[in-house]
Amino acid sequence: MPQSVRYKFVFMIMQRKSAFSRRGPDLVTEELVAVLTKKSSFEFKQLFDMVHEQLRARKAASGGEEMLRLRAYEKLQNLVSRGMVKKTGKKYKGLASISKALIPDPIPVPK
Repeated sequence: MPQSVRYKFVFMIMQRKSAFSRRGPDLVTEELVAVLTKKSSFEFKQLFDMVHEQLRARKAASGGEEMLRLRAYEKLQNLVSRGMVKKTGKKYKGLASISKALIPDPIPVPK
């Protein structure tokens, strides 16, 4: 087998492997949704403190606080971009569709 064909074959295998590695919502998203379903608005620091406390209670706060803060901020911005959380200034408020964040997206069927 020529070397260029071998590389294309390996690339196709790697591509397929990662295409179906979707998982459901993680613990950070679950805790964000739990806090944001309350009827009040939160600044990120207050929101993160509540999420971090709950994750520590579940013994799921691993990887350091700063890394967890970055992951929580990324997940929160993802919820904002999906239209499940409203951002007003520096405050975040969960909308009615926030509960859909816990339902995993369906896996697309290849044709």
